[in-house]
Amino acid sequence: MEPIEVIRILNFSLAALFVLCYAYQFFYLAVPFLKKDKPHGPAKLHRYAVLISARNEEAVIGHLLDSIRGQDYPSDLVTTFVIADNCTDATAEVARQHGAVVYERFNRVKVGKGYAMNELLAHIDRDYGKVFDGFFVFDADNLLEPDYITQMNRTFSDGYEIITSYRNSKNYADNWVSSGYALWFLREAAFLNHPRHLLKTSCAVSGTGFCFSRRILEQRGGWNFFLLTEDIEFTIANVVAGERVGYCKDAVFYDEQPTTFRQSCRQRMRWARGYVQVFQAYGLKLLKGIPQRNGFACFDMAMAIMPAIVLTVVGIGTNAAAAVLGFLAGQNVLIALWSATQFLVNSYLLMLFVGAVTTLSEWKHIRATTAQKIFYVFTFPLFMLTYIPISFAALFKRVEWKPIEHSVSVSLADINRRAG
Repeated sequence: MEPIEVIRILNFSLAALFVLCYAYQFFYLAVPFLKKDKPHGPAKLHRYAVLISARNEEAVIGHLLDSIRGQDYPSDLVTTFVIADNCTDATAEVARQHGAVVYERFNRVKVGKGYAMNELLAHIDRDYGKVFDGFFVFDADNLLEPDYITQMNRTFSDGYEIITSYRNSKNYADNWVSSGYALWFLREAAFLNHPRHLLKTSCAVSGTGFCFSRRILEQRGGWNFFLLTEDIEFTIANVVAGERVGYCKDAVFYDEQPTTFRQSCRQRMRWARGYVQVFQAYGLKLLKGIPQRNGFACFDMAMAIMPAIVLTVVGIGTNAAAAVLGFLAGQNVLIALWSATQFLVNSYLLMLFVGAVTTLSEWKHIRATTAQKIFYVFTFPLFMLTYIPISFAALFKRVEWKPIEHSVSVSLADINRRAG
């Protein structure tokens, strides 16, 4: 069979497989418009610990702690803990000045947020005992709306023991990189986690802005999640154990997105490698769970952590190999080039559609001018397409956890004054 014919067959097969794996996510786009949220039941007051792992975050952590102290939830039921992880700046001092209980950690061998979280929870268990009903997790660059904990507590009182929330951005309008991240996270909240919640399947924790109960912590034997994407590992470990992650659309927090492409590449390469690690560790368990009671959640999470990267890399790699073989055999390689171009154009149009739907749906939540909102719809697909080389490199390059520098020192009042 000629290389060009191989390209045609392979591309058709990959396209069919991609549709088979991800068609259900197009249905997700319609769910929030077709199904209404169930009213909350009576809310009970619970006692919460707020967990913050921070490394050299003196520029931003004060604003987060102020937003926690400014919550309309009873302050005597919320205790904020910060673990200053290998800090060389004044993070610990600033955190103490803003009312947090601070522990300092210096360990250059066990590096990463997972290890810091595990040590922080050990400190809390030793010094406070089992007095907290639930635990919130935030990053130092986050900011919370004043009713954040109140809204999360309503969902917690409904019986959900792991809950994620609505992730917005402090710096959406900075450039095409920050807006690319922000729009993806808005899409994740509005058209992945919200539909999942409405359909009573499991949502996914993403980075920060989530809580879990003491029972969940004890069931998992502590915070034993040390892969490069410990948040995804936490989600998958609970899904395969039969737990369901809920979502609270009314609990809004903000985080800071990277603005340089170099920094973005480093972070997303870690994420891509982390997805591979999680799939290696839990992929078989997810597949075995598909015939079980929470089978759709297992399928959904399996699709979320691996196949898109694999299908994309295989498709591009095979097209390139077939083009080279065709060239060496003296055949016309324009078909291969046309196939690659068609793939990129179709991908751009698909991401353009996703970005446009998300922007229109979440228009009032985006802190940017009208012109910026429209412009960044068209740059969003370019941002997403850069995942292709990043994901490919992550399969072969050694990737280690490195902190992301945060410097957008703004308060919640500053964000709310921006154009909407």
